[in-house]
Amino acid sequence: MRALAILAVIVIHTTTKTLAASNDIPGFTFTFFMNQATRFAVPLFFMISGFVLELNYSFNQNYFTYFKKRLSKIFLPYLFWSLIYFYLVYPHPLTSFWPFKDALLYGTASYQLYFIPALLVFYAFFPLFNYCYRFLANKWVMIVLGIAQLILLYQTYYVRPLSVPYPFAIALLNYYPFILGMVASHHQDFLQRISKWKIIIGILSAVFAVAVFIQGRTLYLKTHNYLYFYTQWRPSVLIYTVAIAALLYILFNKLNINIRIIQFFSKLSFFVFFIHIIILEQFWSLIGKKIVGGEIFFNLLFFLAVAGVSYLVAYLAHKIPKLSILTG
Repeated sequence: MRALAILAVIVIHTTTKTLAASNDIPGFTFTFFMNQATRFAVPLFFMISGFVLELNYSFNQNYFTYFKKRLSKIFLPYLFWSLIYFYLVYPHPLTSFWPFKDALLYGTASYQLYFIPALLVFYAFFPLFNYCYRFLANKWVMIVLGIAQLILLYQTYYVRPLSVPYPFAIALLNYYPFILGMVASHHQDFLQRISKWKIIIGILSAVFAVAVFIQGRTLYLKTHNYLYFYTQWRPSVLIYTVAIAALLYILFNKLNINIRIIQFFSKLSFFVFFIHIIILEQFWSLIGKKIVGGEIFFNLLFFLAVAGVSYLVAYLAHKIPKLSILTG
C-alpha cells in the first residue's frame, strides 16, 4: 500500500504539471480524472503510519529513545533533500539561511516535502495517542472523531482555509486517518472478514473516485480556483481514502504476489518520495514544452518516465553502503 501510495503521489504531480501547462483544464478529462482519483495518496500515508507505529510501539520504552529512533530515520534525509531542493533545484542565494530555516520548518523547499513536518507532529504525539488508545478506539468516540474531522474538512474546503500554522494544520486535517490506522492494526481479523464485501467496497471506491472528480471539476469550473481540485483536504477524499484502504487491504491479502517484490518497492519508496520531483522537472524540461501524442499517451509516458527513473535511481543509490541513512 505504501508503494502504491507513492505511485499515486507521482500521478498527482505529473498530471498537475500537465494541467497547469494545458491552458484547457476542463478539456483534459483523463488527466483531470487521474489527478482526482489519486487524491487518496497522502491521507493513506498517514493511515499507514498510524497502523505501523501502533504495531511496533512499546509503551514501556523511554519517550526520548522512541522519538530519537523515529527522528533518526526521517530527519537526516529530510534535511539533505531540503538542502538539495532549496539551493539547487529551486535555487536561492547561498546566504539564504533564515529562509531555509523556514523552509525546513514548514516543508516548503519543494512542494512534496510538507508531508514530513506533519508526520513528525504525529510521531511527537503518538505516545499520547497510544496511552489513550482504549478511549480513542471506543466505537462512539471514533464516530464523534470522524464527524469532527469531516466538519473540519468541510470548513477548510468550502468556507475558509484552516487558520493554523503548518505543519499543525496538515496534522489536524489528517488526525482521523492516522487514528483509524492505529485502530485498524488491532482489528485485522475484522479486516479479513470484510473480504466477502470486496465487490461492494470496490464499487463504493469507484463511485467515490468519480464523485471526487466531479466535485473538483464542478467547483473549478464555477470559481476557476485551483484550490478546489488541487487540495485533498475535503470530506469526499477522506471517505474515498477509507474505502480505498479497505479495498487494497483485502486485495493485497488475497493476491498471490511475491513478497520480495513488494518489499523491494516499499523499501525504495521513501527515496522515490524525495527524488521524484527532481526527475519530474528534468523530464518536463525535455518533453513538457509541447504536449504531444494525445492526452492519454502523454500522461502515461510522463508518469512512467518519472516513476521508472526515480525507482532506478533509488535502486542504484541503495547499492551504496550507508547512503540511505542520508538519502532515505
